Amino acid sequence: MTDYVTRTEFEQLATRVDIVEREVDGEKMVTRHVLTETRRNSDDLAAIKTRLDRVEQKVDGVAQELGEVRKELAGVRGMVSGLVATLPGLIADTMREVLKERDGR
Repeated sequence: MTDYVTRTEFEQLATRVDIVEREVDGEKMVTRHVLTETRRNSDDLAAIKTRLDRVEQKVDGVAQELGEVRKELAGVRGMVSGLVATLPGLIADTMREVLKERDGR
């Protein structure tokens, strides 16, 4: 047997189909928006990563230069320590020579 659909039932069904179609269209819009934002965020993240790589390279360069400065500073400290150790003797020798010259005249 074939059941016939009444006009009211058909209109209700048509209304439900319209609602489902709008929901599907809405979902498509949301999906497109999400994909667009994902692409945009991916581009932004790639740019940030590139910049961060450059910053890391610069920091590594600064760290290397700082290591070289530390080595040079250690050398200067050694020279100053040596000077501090020998300076009293240099001054004493110089004063002896000056006093000898003064007294010898």
